[in-house]
Amino acid sequence: MLSGTKQNPTTQRHPAVIEVDESNFEQEVMARSKDVPVVIDFWAPWCGPCRALGPTLERLASEAKGAWVLAKVNVDENQRLGATFRIQSIPAVKAVFNGKIVDEFVGALSEAQIRTWLKRFLPQQGDSLLEAAQALEASDPQAAAARYRLILGEDPQNAGAMFNLGRLLLMQGEDEGFQTLRQIPVGTSFYARAQAMLPLADFLALATQPAEGDLAQRYHQAAQMVRSGAYSGAMSELLAIVARDRSFQDDGARKALLGLFAALGDEDPLVPAYRRKLANTLF
Repeated sequence: MLSGTKQNPTTQRHPAVIEVDESNFEQEVMARSKDVPVVIDFWAPWCGPCRALGPTLERLASEAKGAWVLAKVNVDENQRLGATFRIQSIPAVKAVFNGKIVDEFVGALSEAQIRTWLKRFLPQQGDSLLEAAQALEASDPQAAAARYRLILGEDPQNAGAMFNLGRLLLMQGEDEGFQTLRQIPVGTSFYARAQAMLPLADFLALATQPAEGDLAQRYHQAAQMVRSGAYSGAMSELLAIVARDRSFQDDGARKALLGLFAALGDEDPLVPAYRRKLANTLF
């Protein structure tokens, strides 16, 4: 357990648990994070929650057998590091991979909560990070996004991770999703789908704005449905708008439908069904 005295760097600990200060931070955290995720524990001897959290993190790091490294930073002795990472409250824990923060939390979580948090950026045995992230999208989109960021930290040109992260954030109404999708290079298998999704950015922004008139209200309602994951209802509303007035919002309902088709992919049973309905409505 952490005591009120300065920790001795020579104290026997598992190799996956290290003391870090300003002199070795670049090597022990930033450089090391290019090989494995590094979890930084910002703590201080006088902090009661830190003394509760620290031993749990150390034990979990030891159990992980090198899958990740715990770097402990005493903020009293390393104030510049605390300022660099904008530490305002401790304990503060940040996960770094390939030199970038991929997830974080503040406060003394329980062991179960910490294990759940670790799963956000650590692949499970037998899974690739991409497979693990995709499996998490429905139940824990934040964890999925963290894993996509982890992949991009290691391989910034990974078009699959870039598309999935952009799609996930865009469907949540995040501007970053639009910007991420725009970065997908021409010639990749995800480029056309990403381009088809871009009109969704303006459409989803309407979910937070007031609407007047029947079509505008239905359009607004469809955007809210998409934000909440009610895709079937959203497609029905958009299809009804196309049938009544295709010119509404500069053909916005049809463009939004095509964006949803691209986002969900043809493997989703809603997509082929509504493609047929849209074709019958138009022709």
